[in-house]
Amino acid sequence: MALNVVFLRMAVLTVAVVSGAVFSDSEADVSVHHGLVDHSHLKRHAHDGAAGMRTSHSITLSKQMYRSRERSQQRLAAKTAARVVHKTAYYGRLDVGTPRQPFTVVFDTGSGNLMLPSTLCQSRACSMHKRFDRKASATAEDFEADGSPTRRGAARDQITVTFGTGEISGVFIQDDVCVGNLCTNMRFVGATDETDNPFSSFKFDGVLGLAMPQMSQGPEFSLMDKLISTDALEQSLFSVFLSDSDMESSEITFGNVKKEHMASEMFWQPVSRQTGYWQVQVEDITINNKVQQLCTDCQVAVDTGTSQLAGPTHVINELSNRLNVKQDCSNFHDLPNLGFVVGGNIMNLKPQDYVDKGSDGCEVSLMPLDVPPPNGPLFIFGDPFLRKYYTAYDRSGNRVGFSVASHADMGEQEASALLLSLNGAGVVERGGASASEEPTSFLARAAH
Repeated sequence: MALNVVFLRMAVLTVAVVSGAVFSDSEADVSVHHGLVDHSHLKRHAHDGAAGMRTSHSITLSKQMYRSRERSQQRLAAKTAARVVHKTAYYGRLDVGTPRQPFTVVFDTGSGNLMLPSTLCQSRACSMHKRFDRKASATAEDFEADGSPTRRGAARDQITVTFGTGEISGVFIQDDVCVGNLCTNMRFVGATDETDNPFSSFKFDGVLGLAMPQMSQGPEFSLMDKLISTDALEQSLFSVFLSDSDMESSEITFGNVKKEHMASEMFWQPVSRQTGYWQVQVEDITINNKVQQLCTDCQVAVDTGTSQLAGPTHVINELSNRLNVKQDCSNFHDLPNLGFVVGGNIMNLKPQDYVDKGSDGCEVSLMPLDVPPPNGPLFIFGDPFLRKYYTAYDRSGNRVGFSVASHADMGEQEASALLLSLNGAGVVERGGASASEEPTSFLARAAH
């Protein structure tokens, strides 16, 4: 989620810019990780004595739908103006401090730190949300960028993170953080300033980063790593289910994968790059299950904090040509499935998943995103993908799991058409000659 990270040493008014990959603050770890000091023994915290009690916990996620104006991808002159893009955010509760102070956050696999508004922040965006009161918590401690405790009366180090169209600046705090009954003592960023755009339009208070360790400011900032280190979790993973209607609830589960959210077998793919993203390799793209040879060595980052799909500009342009989405939506109901080949499996999206259909017409809704090798070419799978597929993020195995999401209104035929094996049932040898089968669904193969 984060595009750039800037550290400001306020005492001497110097600025150091930490460079990193697009959508990644992973390189910031080089600047602040080495000096981390663990002072958690100084006070008794909520998680003390919990070691050995492995458990899992699910958090129900609320949904906010909102609109933003963005530049159109259409090359027609009439469509070069800004267009309205429909977006969705999913968020849930966590608690911080002693006594506990409740907050709502987006559980974001595309960033690495917990960021919350604090009472030090007087901007309009902060004042519209719940703010962490550091003085009201008996277990809160202040730290600097190098991991050293803050000296009384000294100027504070500050981090500034750029999120797309806005920025958050803040200071480093350590305190107890609880997700339901799962608690740990960790460091986070308490915002001292937030730009009005886009944060004043959000119902949620902050962001909980759940990316790989490379994106956090250090091991003390990673909720998952802290929970794993204390053996708090039943399994060293979390899973995300996003609803596609008001008939069911979205949720994130720490420590387990829930069978009731799966409409197919789950297959696993290793994290392919050490970028900090939950990133896997894409072998190609399909249209109605036919490979297109458009992106034979691409990458995809699965991002729960992004409300859209994104990909390389040249691929999106060529896809738009081949999909031939009519501006007036006249062929919307005849559009094909768009699939991505991962681990020999085709994960399909329906037209309603990859087309933005509104009062101003229809167009392919993938945003252009150009990340050079070795980290790219890179796709981003956000909410439209995550509503179709139940995903799991395994820290111990450094892998991502994919299954067709089981929705209340989904039939078996629809589920079997979404996730297919590219090689079908395999290659069958008949009398010395081989015959390749057509793509076959996970459900069909499981039934044999």
